[in-house]
Amino acid sequence: MAHPDDIERMGGLPHWEPENVIGKMTLGTLLFSHDYRHIAIKGMLTSVVMLALGGLMAMLFRTELALPDIQFIDARPYMSLMTLHGMLMVFGFAIPLVISIMYYMIPKVLGTERLLWARGAQWSWWMLIIAAVLLVISRPDFTWTFYPPMSLRVVGDLAWMGYVAVILVALSEMIAGAVLFRNGLASRGRFRKMPLMGWAALSEGVLLMLSTPVLGLVGLMMLTDWLEITAAFDTARGGSVMTFMFLFWFYGHPAVYLPLVPAIAILYTLMPRFLGKPMWSYWSAVLAFGLLTMLSFVVYPHHFQPAETVSGPIQRATQILTLLIFIPSTMHVFNWIATLWADPIPVSAKRAVPFKFILASIVFLILGGVTGYVNAQIAVDSDFIHNTYWVPAHFHAMFVGFVANMAMAGVYYLYPYFTGRMYSQGMGNTHFWMWQIGIFTKVMMMYVLGYAYFPRWVVDYLPLPQWAVPQLILTGGAYLIGLGFIVFVINIIWSASRGKVAAGDPWPVEHDTAASPAAAPAE
Repeated sequence: MAHPDDIERMGGLPHWEPENVIGKMTLGTLLFSHDYRHIAIKGMLTSVVMLALGGLMAMLFRTELALPDIQFIDARPYMSLMTLHGMLMVFGFAIPLVISIMYYMIPKVLGTERLLWARGAQWSWWMLIIAAVLLVISRPDFTWTFYPPMSLRVVGDLAWMGYVAVILVALSEMIAGAVLFRNGLASRGRFRKMPLMGWAALSEGVLLMLSTPVLGLVGLMMLTDWLEITAAFDTARGGSVMTFMFLFWFYGHPAVYLPLVPAIAILYTLMPRFLGKPMWSYWSAVLAFGLLTMLSFVVYPHHFQPAETVSGPIQRATQILTLLIFIPSTMHVFNWIATLWADPIPVSAKRAVPFKFILASIVFLILGGVTGYVNAQIAVDSDFIHNTYWVPAHFHAMFVGFVANMAMAGVYYLYPYFTGRMYSQGMGNTHFWMWQIGIFTKVMMMYVLGYAYFPRWVVDYLPLPQWAVPQLILTGGAYLIGLGFIVFVINIIWSASRGKVAAGDPWPVEHDTAASPAAAPAE
């Protein structure tokens, strides 16, 4: 499906000059510069730190869950660890990392060579840092969804910090959305030729700007309820939990796509560069971005289906809409598979660690999407899926298997442009395989536990074989992910000074001429 505009739609040729940006930075430059490269690096480094903190918390409660009975963590600290893990991984790692990668790629791909509204990106980062500090200090134990009335009853005296953090996260993400939307509009007048990264920036901007004000409102109302100024959600004083549900999940479901859309954009940017050809279809990707954006705002009631009457019209409509949202996701996946299938994959792509992470991310998106199909079924969801490990399995497949893998693809790809050097191939491959085996083990054991009715948010459980054995294996998979992360950190630090100096084009496309039909001898 070659088109005259395909080169422009790809964002031009991969002609970004490697440079040692990190080596030339000072602390002041890193913190206060409006250069898009410094803003992107700052956001990426912060996200890696958040991943380390959230991952460490996961290792602590995973070690506790490896065996039945209480080992060393009681219920209260367990809930705090789970809450901080969820909030840091979603708000501090997954969403900011892929957005930071977009901050770097947008000026390159769209040809602006600068990030418009860079001051907004700076404010967004500072708000996120303050929110993270408040969360760690307050150590909330009300889960990342902070459902009332529990979150108004069992929290400590520092709960107000947690709610202020939620408000700051909402403001941070809303500003980031405005920055992305403005940069996407930089291509107005030539939408027909705009790279898919630009369409993704518009889609992500709309998602962030429309959903996050509601999250900020919920955080504010929870704060005033806790202070007993209002009683919007406090049932003991006439409040409504269902009002909270509708408001929170109006943000909460688009939040699922807040890391997914940038990750998809990164994939659309990197795949043509490694394959040396455009995507199989341009307009189907544009349409899929639009459909994802629209449908993500109308399927959120499936997050609280068990709280409503199963036969209610809202549930029926939600079920149909949830099934419809599979269509744009499938369009993206079909586009990627068709692009990979059309021609032999270059040997240079097969060697490249970022390309391996791209392939793995596609596999996990398919796994998470196919198994997420049953979440749309009202009876099945209300019976056992919603409150068992099946749901964590689904979103770990999507957030860790797809988003985190794609984020790592972006980090490895941009590494020579940040340091002027290449990463260690051996350590990169080791990180890749540790992560894929660990993530797959973790996700599949969560599905097994969900099928065995293992409940969410519990620190202790009966020593049943169908629970104890998968929990032990799941913990082993988590440890493997953690070890892979350590290898990754060692790689990026060591290679920054000792890695091979990057060539003018770190990612040349090299085909296997021996296997190419053009290279075959004439008869």
